[in-house]
Amino acid sequence: MRQGFESGTQSPRPETPEPSSIQGRRNTGVQLLDDEGAISDQLEACLKHIFAKYCTPPTPAATVEDDRRTALLEPLPNAYLSPEGLDAWARDTNGSPFSQETKDELVEFLDVTDDGGLTFKGFMQIYQLQTENDEEETWKDLSSHGFDRSLELVYTRREDVEAEARDDSNPTS
Repeated sequence: MRQGFESGTQSPRPETPEPSSIQGRRNTGVQLLDDEGAISDQLEACLKHIFAKYCTPPTPAATVEDDRRTALLEPLPNAYLSPEGLDAWARDTNGSPFSQETKDELVEFLDVTDDGGLTFKGFMQIYQLQTENDEEETWKDLSSHGFDRSLELVYTRREDVEAEARDDSNPTS
């Protein structure tokens, strides 16, 4: 998610990545927006998972299956991103929290709680706007949270190294 809102035009060929992507890379038939321009069911499931990692109240932990894939998380009803959750999500997505100006824009233009917490509806509004204007930026965000171009949650090399490091620090012998 880029900081701030920017206007732009939708790609004339939404089924392909933006020109800034790696040459020759194509989406695997997965569309982020449906034929009417709304967020696809697959993207919504990914966004629920991402939102659930940062929301209040916290989402109960998912189980890890034998093949090391994690079940997608679902936020609880009426969950929202607190200022701390919003900062953590922005940091994990972009490397830094949002500026106060961007936070003020979110509260002004998107669906928030009475206390200014970003609702899941507001979170979807962010990605609706972003995907319409810069689909590749949404793909980058999804990748930052462990999703591949098929919208499958996959382990990254970094996560594997961290898991091995934890195993090595707890010897059983």
